[in-house]
Amino acid sequence: MKYDDIIRKTFNETIVAMKHSSTKLQDDISNVAEGLISTLKAGRKLMLCGCGGSAADAQHMAAELVVRFEKDREPCSAIALSTDTSILTAVSNDYSFDKVYEKQVKALGKQGDILLAISTSGNSEAILNAALAASSKGIRVYSLLGKDGGKLKDISDLSIIVPFDITARVQEVHGVIIHVICKIVEGELFGK
Repeated sequence: MKYDDIIRKTFNETIVAMKHSSTKLQDDISNVAEGLISTLKAGRKLMLCGCGGSAADAQHMAAELVVRFEKDREPCSAIALSTDTSILTAVSNDYSFDKVYEKQVKALGKQGDILLAISTSGNSEAILNAALAASSKGIRVYSLLGKDGGKLKDISDLSIIVPFDITARVQEVHGVIIHVICKIVEGELFGK
């Protein structure tokens, strides 16, 4: 077939990224999951943000936590900051896109909450500004990153860095990490 090489190469890259991440990132994933568990147990919330595909990942994780992952249960307090189009467009129009999450963190975030910032590069200005705003309010910043972690790794309390340069492979691993964290959180908060 005409596309066999592309198909094989893509699957092989994904397999390598998944295998590497499943062993190298275990401690980081566990630490983030434990932080989320203690935050949610304390009645605080998780705010999530990302741009592009990472915004979709943020929304996906918020939905898994609020609605359900694998079991029917009480909802967890989580909000994806990429979902209110009126806020996103107003901030982008009146200020700049770089402030879309910063404004929301300042408005919604309280000390004891967590901001989970998702970025394959770790260098998105909108995400960096949100992380800085969170830190200034006593909100812990956890990040789900790729490549070398970019600038965001240096201002995060905890980071999970998928060390691959291909954005699509990083995003695929991020999706699995999100599911793993949701499984751990759901099991610890609501029984296995």
